[in-house]
Amino acid sequence: MRHGDFRWNDEGVAAGPLTIWVDLRTQLISVFRGGHEIGTAVIVYGDETMESPLGRFPILSKHRDYHSRTYDAPMPHSLFITNTGVALHGSPMSSRRATHGCIGLPDKFAQRLFDAASIGDSVEIIRSADIGAPRRPAGTNS
Repeated sequence: MRHGDFRWNDEGVAAGPLTIWVDLRTQLISVFRGGHEIGTAVIVYGDETMESPLGRFPILSKHRDYHSRTYDAPMPHSLFITNTGVALHGSPMSSRRATHGCIGLPDKFAQRLFDAASIGDSVEIIRSADIGAPRRPAGTNS
């Protein structure tokens, strides 16, 4: 997959909470529902001066048409995961680190994720080891 590419297929997967997994090393996001991967995309993430945080975060709030006052930038389909402004949101795609700590998503993928996600759904951001396959969240199939 290249920047801007994504896959989304939730056909036949029952509604329910999402688990969202972001790997900064591989620049991939995976979205799981009921143990099934329903979406994946290439992401952009925080640059060296404002790195994306690592850890497990609940979605705290959702804003369809958010605009950053700090950076005077659109952040469509924002899912905020910290009280300091870190969100998953639609973003221009680039092959380099390109955000101020947020996780940037292809716009159409961000819209689908926004529509599927609920406040409280879990987002886990990791940096996988360079050797071997990245780990998947517990209880997921793919």
